[in-house]
Amino acid sequence: MRAVDVICIGHAAYDLVFSVPHHPGPDEKCTATGLIACGGGPAANASVTVSRLGCRAAFAGYLGRDLYGEAHRRELIQDGVDDNWICRGDSPTPLSTILVKPDGRRALVNYRGATRPLAADAVDLSGLDAKVVLFDGHEPHVSCHWLPHFRDRGAATVLDAGSLHEGTRRLMFEVDYLIASRKFAAQWLGCDEPRRALEELAAKSPAAVITLGEEGLIWQRGNEYGEMSVFPVDAVDTTGAGDTFHGAFAVAVTEGVPWADALRFASAAAALCCTQMGARPGIPGREAVKAFCREIQIEENRGGSAESL
Repeated sequence: MRAVDVICIGHAAYDLVFSVPHHPGPDEKCTATGLIACGGGPAANASVTVSRLGCRAAFAGYLGRDLYGEAHRRELIQDGVDDNWICRGDSPTPLSTILVKPDGRRALVNYRGATRPLAADAVDLSGLDAKVVLFDGHEPHVSCHWLPHFRDRGAATVLDAGSLHEGTRRLMFEVDYLIASRKFAAQWLGCDEPRRALEELAAKSPAAVITLGEEGLIWQRGNEYGEMSVFPVDAVDTTGAGDTFHGAFAVAVTEGVPWADALRFASAAAALCCTQMGARPGIPGREAVKAFCREIQIEENRGGSAESL
């Protein structure tokens, strides 16, 4: 039996991140001022986050046998992520082109070609023991097949619900922790009313969180409700902030961190991710997150504002 702290099941892509002065309009040619090429994808980025924060991580998903797939696999290995449950094939590795403006806002185009979700039996996870399983829903057949297996072994389950699609729809009320984006909440509810969406999601989920970007997050567990502001930073690129949040939250769950502290830890990691170009380069290590949290705590104890950091 092989053991990890967190197994992340879902999407891996390869990112081409261009720094641009503005997002181009129709028929406009725009010159990029910078380029970063690196691995990406919600579950893959979360697995790197887990590893950089000092826990044992594994990734289960698809990578093509092409140049991008091989480069991404090497990156995962270099970051200490267990790659034994990556399925390789002849379909292309999903590719994302990301345009990032000076204020950190981005536009993203994803290409998957003929690549389709893996079959339920494409990956054999029977020999793996994990404390936490993190899903992003992009491998719905694998995820739904193996979720009962890990749940029966006592693993906690987390869903990164970035948008509403087959996988997130099937998994949303099957997990212990539903962490939804504002986009997902609006798509599911049919309107952009986060607090109403939270109430309805929490009625069917043990713990629900809706992340609101610059507005922070709101959460509900049973009759308990709360909200949390973001930690202000000089944002360079918001790509991967959500992925980092989910990975850091999974780490906090493995370590038994109290609820509010887990959300705070994940929020701090996500904020730090925004301070560098590219999702993967921006994912912080444990010491950076701890130091950032200490600075925030010092400011709060002084009665100051985190905005002064």
